[in-house]
Amino acid sequence: MSFLPNEKNASKASLDDVAKALGVSKSTVSRVLSGKGRISEETRNKVMQCAAEMNYQPNVIARGLAQSKTFNIGVVLPYEKDLGEIPFFQNCLTGICETVSSMDYDVVVAMAAADDASQLERIIRNRKVDGVILTRSVINDPAVRLLKENSIPFVLIGSTSDDSVVQIDIDHESACSELTAYLLSRGCSRTALLLGNKSHNVNLSRYNGFVNAYEQSGKAFDAALIYDNLSGRRAVELAVGEIINKGCDCIICGDDYICVRALSALKEKQIAVPEKIKIASFYNSPILQSYTPPITAVNADPFELGETAARTVLSLINDEDFCKDVFLSYELSIKKSTL
Repeated sequence: MSFLPNEKNASKASLDDVAKALGVSKSTVSRVLSGKGRISEETRNKVMQCAAEMNYQPNVIARGLAQSKTFNIGVVLPYEKDLGEIPFFQNCLTGICETVSSMDYDVVVAMAAADDASQLERIIRNRKVDGVILTRSVINDPAVRLLKENSIPFVLIGSTSDDSVVQIDIDHESACSELTAYLLSRGCSRTALLLGNKSHNVNLSRYNGFVNAYEQSGKAFDAALIYDNLSGRRAVELAVGEIINKGCDCIICGDDYICVRALSALKEKQIAVPEKIKIASFYNSPILQSYTPPITAVNADPFELGETAARTVLSLINDEDFCKDVFLSYELSIKKSTL
């Protein structure tokens, strides 16, 4: 039996059209398509076949009103002037978008600074999203506080000391500890560490990993060789200049963006890597892959982080089972920059 409508109306089939074609009530069709209510298997199969053949597409607005949902997921990106040049957030957002799209959801993007969540607050006030994914966590995060106060389901891509927050991350502390331990085993005795803002939990985790490696080795690090809260090319250039003057034999960069700036500063000063100084990054990305020699770094998959966060927040929204804290795999990529 075929329920195909004529060609003129093939793209305009409604729930009412499906009901009329089958000779059943609209409520029967609605219950089958929503998966709610007691319907015989025979009727269910007929409705599903008819809906498919008639190219029935549910009205998302009506469905949202009926279920008190917007079918939107909010994604909060950090407010960074160079955000478009940081591959991590681009790849992470791609993973989120592809996953929620497959579940008939769309993405609403907001920006948030460390002390300002006003864009997110407006989105929540206007009831534009069913859940939220945060892509960076800071200490005393106003976005986390806002979401909790409004009982909005949310997931953090990153780590926090707040055990009530659902977290999706790699184990930065362990990864950075492993990389630092490797460099110590290679005889690096004066290692400098370049970090971004330490109010960002990810940078704090990376710092802790660095310190843990020294403690486990029984060696002491020189606190004067730790440069944090670096922002902008000039700050990194100045730090690299000091590092060279202090006779360091290795530089560990907190992330790929800092590493690129450090490599640029070394090249400008004609300091050969790894002959005169070794360099490594606590995070790898495509922007490091064009460098010669290749750069030793921690590899992780930001697309997978976004994908996992998206699936998790959708599970939260739909009251489905989920893993509260997920740590995805990483690997150390040892390259010529530290050999």
